[in-house]
Amino acid sequence: MPNGKSSGPADPGSRAPPASPPSEGLELPMVTSASQFAEVGRGVGRPKTPVAPTKVARGVTVFDLDGTILDDLGLISAVASEVMFQAFGTPPEEGRIHYLATTGMPFEAQLAQLYPDAPPALRAATARTFHQRKVTEAYSKAKPFPEVPKLLKRLGSERWTLVVSTGAETEMAELLLEREGLRYWFEEVLGSAEGTKREHLTEYSRRFPDVPIFLVGDSRFDMEAAQSIAGVVPIGRASTLPGWGLTPLDLEKWGARWADYTLSALPEVLAKFERAGRSAPARRRSRR
Repeated sequence: MPNGKSSGPADPGSRAPPASPPSEGLELPMVTSASQFAEVGRGVGRPKTPVAPTKVARGVTVFDLDGTILDDLGLISAVASEVMFQAFGTPPEEGRIHYLATTGMPFEAQLAQLYPDAPPALRAATARTFHQRKVTEAYSKAKPFPEVPKLLKRLGSERWTLVVSTGAETEMAELLLEREGLRYWFEEVLGSAEGTKREHLTEYSRRFPDVPIFLVGDSRFDMEAAQSIAGVVPIGRASTLPGWGLTPLDLEKWGARWADYTLSALPEVLAKFERAGRSAPARRRSRR
């Protein structure tokens, strides 16, 4: 994958870690359509009582959970590789890389893409096992990225409305945020019970009209889902794991308007986009 630094504001306290290339000899899963990542999801319901649109003070920042708020992709990918080895015989390192290559999609959708010829009942049983083990073996140990608590406090104090969009079960996401003392900062949490990430973004756009909306995520799926909804700006958290890495340029290639290995500079980045959005109508009027 390409190496590079983000084109947005620099965070003087951060370093750009070198991206780890995928393990040699492993064939990565291919995606035949860019929109496939944004389209596929596990929509199993919508909010039973529609929430009335609300005016907010500034704008809305939508955070992904796994790999964005929580530093848990290493833990989750280890669980996924073991589950796929037991169900399909995939060598653990190969399964781990395949999981990371398609992360951001619901696990059911990942299995459908990675094992299209496997019996649906086997894929469903494997997904159930993964979700159970993810809770006991990954979420039980997962912690937020170091800068996240301070970041959320600052964004809240600067009057940004903060919400969560995750493919995890809604109740589990709520519990994790409560456990880490972070739930207070979020207006709403939408999880798998409320549909796909694209559906979450559509709902947030309806609830919070006429304000800038940013999706902060860590995967190709996140970037493409954001681009599929008018007015949503994709923001990326780059990452490195043993044998796998996504650089800022990787995420920018998939649509991120800004990306870095840390979100410490996010308040300045959001303010920059906000100012640019306000000045654009003025520039258009001046050309008339």
